[in-house]
Amino acid sequence: QGELVESGGALVQAGGSLRLSCFGSPGFFAGNIIGWYRQYPGTQRELVASISPGHQTNYADSVEGRFTISRDDVEWSLYLQMNNLAPADSAVYYCNSVIDPRPWGQGTQVTVSS
Repeated sequence: QGELVESGGALVQAGGSLRLSCFGSPGFFAGNIIGWYRQYPGTQRELVASISPGHQTNYADSVEGRFTISRDDVEWSLYLQMNNLAPADSAVYYCNSVIDPRPWGQGTQVTVSS
């Protein structure tokens, strides 16, 4: 098992919600800007949301207003609340540091049916 472990992906209907979780080491979280990425088959990972140690957040235009990223620096965890899901959100989701990426975890599969 690697340093980063993602979970929470599932098959949901369009309009539904999911909450993804990412667990890592204290060394990974401390002082790091951390993000959620997603990857479609045959493409590179894209950053969809990030959060700074001070809890400042940024979102890709495609998820703004629907996704919420949060972090817990006591439990060393990162979350992504995903609401009003659409088929275009179907992808494998990963967490990682935005500035100092670590080896990628296995990710968690999100599938949204229409």
